[in-house]
This record gives sequence, structure tokens and C-alpha cells, in this order.
Amino acid sequence: MNKEKDEAVAIAALIGTDGRSVVGLVYRWYSGGLAVKWSDGPQRVVVVEPELTDAEKREIDFDGLTNI
Repeated sequence: MNKEKDEAVAIAALIGTDGRSVVGLVYRWYSGGLAVKWSDGPQRVVVVEPELTDAEKREIDFDGLTNI
């Protein structure tokens, strides 16, 4: 299957402050970059499932997401 450059796949869920609600998803573009798509606008994140690497966390500014 040949993927277009403008397609992405969800690789992780961003879990909100209640510890169970998915507030956003982390997508990996087929070109290699990462992006966050929020369910209902930016919200504070406490957990990423599954765990991302340190480099992936830096790319999405995970520390910033925990301080929203």
C-alpha cells in the first residue's frame, strides 16, 4: 500500500487530568513528523499511552502539555 505524504497515523493517546479521558491523540505523519490533535482544544495532559520516547516527547513538547 502506497501512503501519501499528507497522511498520518495515531500512535498514542493523551490522557487528561482525570487519569482516564483521552483529550487528544499524537499522530505520526508518513513524512516522519509528529503532531497533536485535540479532542476539544488544548487540555492538561498527565499520561501518554503508550509511552513515547524522550525524543518524541520533546517533539510534541510534552512538558508544556503537562502545564496547560
